[in-house]
Amino acid sequence: MQEEQNDILRKVRKIEIKARGLSRQLFSGEYHSAYKGRGMAFSEVREYQYGDDVRAIDWNVTARLNHPYIKVFEEERELTMMLLVDVSGSNRFGTHRQFKEELVAEVAATLAFSAITNNDKVGVIFFSDKIEKFIPPKKGSSHILRIIRELITFRPTSNGTNLAEALRYFTNVSRKRCTAFLLTDFFDSGYADALKIAAKKHDLAVMRIVDQREAELPDIGLTKFSDPESGRTTTIDTSSRAVRNAYRQNYLSRQKQNDELLTKYGIDHIDLATGEDFVRPLMMLFKMRS
Repeated sequence: MQEEQNDILRKVRKIEIKARGLSRQLFSGEYHSAYKGRGMAFSEVREYQYGDDVRAIDWNVTARLNHPYIKVFEEERELTMMLLVDVSGSNRFGTHRQFKEELVAEVAATLAFSAITNNDKVGVIFFSDKIEKFIPPKKGSSHILRIIRELITFRPTSNGTNLAEALRYFTNVSRKRCTAFLLTDFFDSGYADALKIAAKKHDLAVMRIVDQREAELPDIGLTKFSDPESGRTTTIDTSSRAVRNAYRQNYLSRQKQNDELLTKYGIDHIDLATGEDFVRPLMMLFKMRS
């Protein structure tokens, strides 16, 4: 038991060092530029006083009350970041140096450290085909370390995926507009409406988690495959070129449909692949939004 605890602490520390370093050296400036959270929010209307800026006059209220009134604004001092993390069975897969869930943990931790550097709150929704866990947004390093620990150790009670349920929950629990990152492999369907509503209410960006073996089958003969979400198994003759081509075309078709949907709703999105450096695509995402 003690050895397991020590192993967890080592993993937490390893991700903390990497994520903190990346957020300080590379992402803090880019994140701050992309998600400033330093605008001016409308607060109230009050009577015009000598010396007030005439450009702040609310002409509708002034006309209605026959007396000059101005709009008062206050500085928006912080943002809230929500991480929507897919923990379904398909994320416990990887063929290139790491599993998808390990990549998600590193990326989510880096985003979280970038947020607290920006003095923002961070919250997390873990989901499968149901809401597995909700960590309300808070500030501070101890809160981020708790999130990292959960990213490493959390095990869902279900293996399936329900993106619509996760997006609806996010929309309902986050009353004020916030910045959100959805980290998922999109092994699901029927989420278009929920995605549209979430993107309209919040500043949503998507990180699609992929693995190279999901795009094409290796030529290894008659092979048994198991679906990590449904548990179903099937035997496929991977030596057949027609089978391999059909598999790849099906994959590309699903990715294309997904891309078209995200573009239609104005959602910025990038692909992050297991075993590959996520720094460049994440920087590209931030720069797209600056």
